[in-house]
Amino acid sequence: MKKHEIIFSSMRVPLDFFVMYVAFFIAREIRLITDGIPGVVLPIQTLPSEALVSFWFYGAFLYILLFASHKLYSLQISNSKIWEILDIIRYSMYWFVFYSVGIYLWNGIIYTWEEIPRLIILFSMILWMFWSILIRLILNIFQWFLLRTGVISKRNILIISNVSKKHLEPILLDIQGAKVYNILWYANSEQQKEYKIKYFSDIETIESYMSSGNCDEILYIDSDYSKKDLYAIWELSRIYGVRYRYITNNFDVTKTNTTLSLINKTPVIELENTPLENWKRIWKRFFDIIVSVSILIIWLPVYILIALLIKLEDPSWPVIYKNVRIWQNGKLFNCFKFRYLKWEYCIKESYGIKNQDDPAIEFEKNLIEKNNGRSGALYKISKDPRKTRIWKFLEKYSLDEIPQFLNVLLWEMSIIWPRPHQPREVEKYEKYQKRLLTIKPGITGMAQVNGREQNNFEIEAKLDIFYIENWSFLLDMKIMFKTFAIIFSRK
Repeated sequence: MKKHEIIFSSMRVPLDFFVMYVAFFIAREIRLITDGIPGVVLPIQTLPSEALVSFWFYGAFLYILLFASHKLYSLQISNSKIWEILDIIRYSMYWFVFYSVGIYLWNGIIYTWEEIPRLIILFSMILWMFWSILIRLILNIFQWFLLRTGVISKRNILIISNVSKKHLEPILLDIQGAKVYNILWYANSEQQKEYKIKYFSDIETIESYMSSGNCDEILYIDSDYSKKDLYAIWELSRIYGVRYRYITNNFDVTKTNTTLSLINKTPVIELENTPLENWKRIWKRFFDIIVSVSILIIWLPVYILIALLIKLEDPSWPVIYKNVRIWQNGKLFNCFKFRYLKWEYCIKESYGIKNQDDPAIEFEKNLIEKNNGRSGALYKISKDPRKTRIWKFLEKYSLDEIPQFLNVLLWEMSIIWPRPHQPREVEKYEKYQKRLLTIKPGITGMAQVNGREQNNFEIEAKLDIFYIENWSFLLDMKIMFKTFAIIFSRK
């Protein structure tokens, strides 16, 4: 464990004590102003400072104990921040219940002065819950900044691998891109001559590096080690506190989506295509409707302004462009977008003009041959002469895709699923990539928040297949928040 991980983690305890202390006193002042209940005026209740300090000390002790017992002071810096935030909210509510019950039961036993008003407890909880989340986010950002800039030491990682350089190199580049790791060694029963990093073969050498504290993490990819040796390495990682992780193959990922069922009286294990079934699908649909309606109503003035700007530059119709895409199970639908191409260059398949009669198709094919910036089934035309002046603004902030919330309401798309593609792109799919057509398409997805156009289609498909196989509401929330972050950071 790195010293900076211990320091940053231990800082959260005194900071939580401090923010709770401040929260109690501010909550008392808020209670003197309002009870926070619209249309109702409750009698003003307060408490002297001496008594309030005692109630704070008990609350802070219970808070730290509750959070520590649920690993909210973990020393790892790479835990999911969304999980951590959700846990803070959940256990803060638990704290409110336990604290209120304790105050009621101990009145006259532990203390003899009047009880603390419940609204002061509630206001305090809301304040320090928000501040606790904010402090953790700030500490996390600051710690990652120091790691990336080299002010504090990076984690030394040992790779266990025997895969070819072609398959290993993208993984190494991805690890190096995080800017928080030093890839120093790799281990295997036999040396891979094409690798450029240092080689270890025997378990004793690996143990010596672990015991010296020079190895912080192990990443297992594949190897020629026997099961006995692999188990020994795993045991050593537990003994010396070295983090052990491995990269799964497609079958390993799929194995997590299993359910036990029966064929008549015979028990079988079923491999599910996606966890999103039954009530989960209903709740996801409900979420899509609520969010889509809200966005379409709240941002209506912006849509009108965009439409006017499009018409001013290119008076041709339409403002909202329809483009044929592949829906679930190979069905066709019209995907809506704000038009940012000049109308003469727009493919008009959705407007009753066949592709063989549309000169825009041939013009686009020539552009793809000359200026395509992507490999695989998808294309990305650079220096596209068909675009209007407003396209850069629309595309930078993804405003061109806002009309797709209408597709969501029509049940043709979801907010978060893999992106839909054109029929001529789907024709180039490899067989395994057609799994993307087993569900509805989405406005944003796993691939859009992990590289976007920088990924080739093979990587994009693997990311989206991973999403299909490992869907969860938490994963949706992470993708949504990352989408907002990418848009507002102008990436």
